[in-house]
Amino acid sequence: MSSGSYRYAVVIGASTGIGAELVRQLAASGARVAAVARNRDRLEALVRENPEKILAYVHDVKCPAEVPELFQKITGELGGLDLFIYNAGVMPEIGANEYDFGKDSGIIDVNITGAVAWLDQAALRFDNVQHGTLVGIGSVAGDRGRQGTPVYNASKSFLASFMEALRNRLSKRGITVVTIKPGPVDTEMTAHMQFSHMMSAKDAARITLAKSHKSGEHYLKFTHKIAFWIIRNIPSPLFRKLKI
Repeated sequence: MSSGSYRYAVVIGASTGIGAELVRQLAASGARVAAVARNRDRLEALVRENPEKILAYVHDVKCPAEVPELFQKITGELGGLDLFIYNAGVMPEIGANEYDFGKDSGIIDVNITGAVAWLDQAALRFDNVQHGTLVGIGSVAGDRGRQGTPVYNASKSFLASFMEALRNRLSKRGITVVTIKPGPVDTEMTAHMQFSHMMSAKDAARITLAKSHKSGEHYLKFTHKIAFWIIRNIPSPLFRKLKI
């Protein structure tokens, strides 16, 4: 299957990076796409690329009380819903000896609370109609508790467990539930990080859509699947000594 099999899609966290590329590729394939994000200017620029297919909705995922009403508005104006993607995420730069609750709570608000607020609405709709694909964009960072970004890692671990629970709950209803685990991707969020090779957001979006048709957890590279199987199984005392 290709992204062209989707008719109606919602992407949360759609103004930049992987999210914006997901919107572009879905719209190019013929889907009507609701792009949801905080930045009005970037959303409007995205709409101008394909005004017949892209609808923009300004929303801050740190405002979960808005979600039920906005979800109903979006799905009504789209005309349906086949695919829901939660892509919103933040990863502020954290110093080696920094413990900043302000930064940490911001991560939790976006990566956890916002995710649950939106994914609950999509899961309820799909459960009622017994149809749909639910995608959460996680990260390889959630596979272990790394010393560099403790709360970001924990937030992506939470998302993986939450998506697995939804998958176990909804699979019997014919619903596809997918967790995507990208490695380093060249986006604004990773601009402060030092990696020799990063996947482009365009490629990450393309692979995500290709893998979205099969329930389960998916890495974007086969080499990541092998590498992180090894990393997950390194004993904790040894892992603490490694800078990986």
